[in-house]
Amino acid sequence: MGVSAIIFRVSLLAILIKLALATNYIVGGPNGGWDTNSNLQSWASSQIFSVGDSLVFQYPPNHDVVEVTKADYDSCQPTNPIQSYNDGATAIPLTSPGQRYFICGTIGHCSQGMKVEVDTLATATTSATPAASPEDSTTSPAESPEEIPTAPSPLFQTHLEGPIFSPVIPSTEFPASVSPLAQHSPDVSASSTRKGNLQAYFAVVSSFLVMFMAF
Repeated sequence: MGVSAIIFRVSLLAILIKLALATNYIVGGPNGGWDTNSNLQSWASSQIFSVGDSLVFQYPPNHDVVEVTKADYDSCQPTNPIQSYNDGATAIPLTSPGQRYFICGTIGHCSQGMKVEVDTLATATTSATPAASPEDSTTSPAESPEEIPTAPSPLFQTHLEGPIFSPVIPSTEFPASVSPLAQHSPDVSASSTRKGNLQAYFAVVSSFLVMFMAF
């Protein structure tokens, strides 16, 4: 396939796409028309016109469509028209970007509001949101989810309000009495052993009580 054939096909495809996207705007519609009762400039301001679109003027025989310059538009002067139409259903293609001015040439109609200024854009506007680049990110590395410290669970909090006591484990080994009386008094030795056991018991109980109160 030659280069000229490829260029021709691409151009044809572009024309078809443009025709498919083109819009025909009924001037003053949908609740008005090309007449003195419609707010034509307000209607035009609410539209977006692009190259390839068309303006459709629909009107009875007592009206016409006259395209004029900006100066003649402001002064409602139809005597030096760029183009004029009176067929009752005029379709005017918007073939280039820029502003165009239309008035009704019937005496007094332009001054009554039968005029419209159209601003044609080169292409249809689309609202696209650009993807955010990494440089545009406002999140600092410290705010990364992996590095954000998490609060400890109340179930695993350690209460440190009170002192921690380690349990006192009494020794079961007692030094031998150096008193000669103790060596020859079995009753005294047994009494001392029982007393030591009681002291050890109370010491252990006291330790557990202290630990319990601490928690």
